[in-house]
Amino acid sequence: MYHVYILRCADDTLYTGIATELQRRIDEHNHSSRGAKYTMCRRPVTLVYSEIYEDRSSASRREHEIKKKMTRAQKLNLIKD
Repeated sequence: MYHVYILRCADDTLYTGIATELQRRIDEHNHSSRGAKYTMCRRPVTLVYSEIYEDRSSASRREHEIKKKMTRAQKLNLIKD
């Protein structure tokens, strides 16, 4: 299983990513040098949304859609629903 997730950073920006072990990945974003460069200086981060996909290909397509094709307002609406 693959998780596509959205994190809210301490500066109120949003970060979208993909992971096989969601809780481990969130812990990395918050406490490790293995987290994304983007989130390292924006800690702490909080999980605000996630979706599950059976294969990496589907999850990667969805991650790209959220990251590159959705506006911040659309992402906030997705989180809200």
